[in-house]
Amino acid sequence: MAEVVLYHHAQGLTQGVKAFADELRQAGHTVHVPDLYEGQTFETLDDGLAYARQTGFDTIMERGVAAVEGLGDALVYAGFSLGAMPAQRLAQTRAGARGALLLHSCVPVSEFGDAWPDGVPVQVHSMDADPFFAEEGGDIDAARALVASTDQAELFLYPGKEHLFTDSSLPAHDPAATALLTRRVLDFLEGVR
Repeated sequence: MAEVVLYHHAQGLTQGVKAFADELRQAGHTVHVPDLYEGQTFETLDDGLAYARQTGFDTIMERGVAAVEGLGDALVYAGFSLGAMPAQRLAQTRAGARGALLLHSCVPVSEFGDAWPDGVPVQVHSMDADPFFAEEGGDIDAARALVASTDQAELFLYPGKEHLFTDSSLPAHDPAATALLTRRVLDFLEGVR
């Protein structure tokens, strides 16, 4: 089975993030869920983003990188929104990566290298009208460019406008879209172990 490092979103390590990790574990995968916020969680996305700004995005990124020290190299890096940044960085730069799952976010590949690494499959998932993802010049363009650059990348768009629709502890949760996403993620993990 796959070994996954799953990074939380800007509202912190919520019960919904933990529940998603538990679903992957129930399928037999090993899942590490680092807490980049050192125990802090936030009721709103704005409050969580304010904390991230105050702490420093570089500090949060470095916490994400440090979280894999002591783990093996054969990891799948996954992240929700803000957590997709350390996941994408490690998938692109840490030797031995088995894959990447970028949920609700994708930055240009050029942020972390010249090209997406050979042999590292990646999925990007978001809602098609998510204002954080689908805006012109935003994450959707980076995701489409990633998909165009390699046959190892897939982009999945779900109908709706919610940003963190996969987090069952938040009002944005969309059970039907999350169920489909989870099935695709589990199929992906079966292929990369």
